[in-house]
Amino acid sequence: MTRAYYSDSIANFCTSNPEEILGKLSKANQFPLEQSQRDAWLEEINILKKDIGSYKGSIYFEYSIPRMGQRIDVVLLIGPVIFVLEFKVGEDEFVSHAIDQVWDYALDLKNFHESSHNHYVAPVLIATKATVVHTAISVTSQNDKLLFPIKCNAELLGKVIEDTLYFADDDNIDRAWWEAGRYCPTPNIIEAALSLYNGHSVADISRSDAIAVNLHQTTDTISNIISQSKSQSCKSICFVTGVPGAGKTLVGLNIATTHIEKANDLYSVYLSGNGPLVEILREALARDKVLRTKKCGGSIKKGEAMSEVKAFIQNVHHFRDDCLIDMNLPPIEHVALFDEAQRAWDIKQTANFMKRKASQILINQSRNF
Repeated sequence: MTRAYYSDSIANFCTSNPEEILGKLSKANQFPLEQSQRDAWLEEINILKKDIGSYKGSIYFEYSIPRMGQRIDVVLLIGPVIFVLEFKVGEDEFVSHAIDQVWDYALDLKNFHESSHNHYVAPVLIATKATVVHTAISVTSQNDKLLFPIKCNAELLGKVIEDTLYFADDDNIDRAWWEAGRYCPTPNIIEAALSLYNGHSVADISRSDAIAVNLHQTTDTISNIISQSKSQSCKSICFVTGVPGAGKTLVGLNIATTHIEKANDLYSVYLSGNGPLVEILREALARDKVLRTKKCGGSIKKGEAMSEVKAFIQNVHHFRDDCLIDMNLPPIEHVALFDEAQRAWDIKQTANFMKRKASQILINQSRNF
């Protein structure tokens, strides 16, 4: 099972019939195919056929970033660069939310996709009908080979690719190695996530009343169990109960951020099947990071702060689906915290779901041959 609805070499893509490519995209699509989406795919295919035919590399449509629950319109692997393309078909302006969107994709790919960590990542926003375009290419101040978003129209995409390849001086990316990359946060994003939650300064999820004593005791008890499990190479499961508002979520966040050690490859993850809860926690922590940085005289974009939050707060459904992509590799986390456990199915329902999901994976794999 691949992460993309469609993937192939650029050479094969350019010699394939657009309707054939569209058919593969439609088969892999798990949602009702709207006419607008069909037309957008065809437009993207035609634009790319015109602009990338002279390059060697690989192309991926609707590429899923590991665990992030998002799909990039198109990813190109050409030479030493990973191009993250976001198309706005028919648009003539570069609106701020679209710029943020392609920037978020690039951040998440850079921070969470193992084989993208050390390569150039170039986010490109294509407003196909735009007349005023900016194609300046520059790298972020972190010197991590992540480029700032590049804006262009359909006619200038080829020029953007050419200029970016001239800018990036590095080894070519191996397709098979890149595709095998799994979810794995970069060390610096782990450090940022730890710093982000330090001090529990988000009022909505922090506690300072008498109940906080019990929260510390609960956190310490679970931490001791984790340490014991690690030293004895065994697995343990803990159940934390309490009335709504007792602080169970705060305990989970404490544990998730405490048991992360970059040097020892120790990762933790806070999981919830409650989508709105995941979004609220991420939003609160990201906003808090922006405000605290501003008070200290610094500056950080909300998207960058949000990327840090995603390192340890995740949707359990995306976690599950990512683990199913390659069932021979276990997830990298040693500590998993499942909040909203009352939403979990019983063992029979879970087994039936996993069987159906595995069958779908086999069907998708057979379509790719």
